[in-house]
Amino acid sequence: MINLILFGPPGSGKGTQAERLVDQYNLVHISTGDLFRYEMGNNTPLGIQAKSFIARGELVPDEITIGMLRNKVEAHPDANGFIFDGFPRTIRQAEALDHLMNEEGTSIHALIALQVDDDEIIQRIKLRGATSGRSDDSDEGIIRNRLDVYKKETTPVFDYYAGQGKSHLVEGTGSIDAIFDRLCAAINALHAGL
Repeated sequence: MINLILFGPPGSGKGTQAERLVDQYNLVHISTGDLFRYEMGNNTPLGIQAKSFIARGELVPDEITIGMLRNKVEAHPDANGFIFDGFPRTIRQAEALDHLMNEEGTSIHALIALQVDDDEIIQRIKLRGATSGRSDDSDEGIIRNRLDVYKKETTPVFDYYAGQGKSHLVEGTGSIDAIFDRLCAAINALHAGL
């Protein structure tokens, strides 16, 4: 079993790469973005709450996110592993995720961060906004706010896992295939060490 956190700012390509990694390593993909979209699309109580935060470019409160994640992990007791995409975003969430994994008899094996500069991120998100229909993808002010929140609240998660010897950087620019090859090389090196 291998449990990974795919890490990086909004628009860094986590979702695209996670889908490919799921196929390559037979992992269960847990995307908080997908969970939120499902909840919001079905107008569940959690979805309605999450929608108001996301519309402002703010993070969804931990208790909402962690509840969704617990349900998803427990729905896959025989998984070969999980790839977390978009979570954890704060030290508190990282601690909660470690606690959840411990309760499930496993742990997070690595955090792999996609490194992409701000200008590239803004261009990617605006391009995505042209087809996604997401209002938070087309307003540059909201995009910049999301990047600022990421830097202030989420970047320390990299350091948290680095303190456990689990954080790794991968260059997140170039073709989708080139980025995927770099990720696979990092994961294969980690898997060989487990």
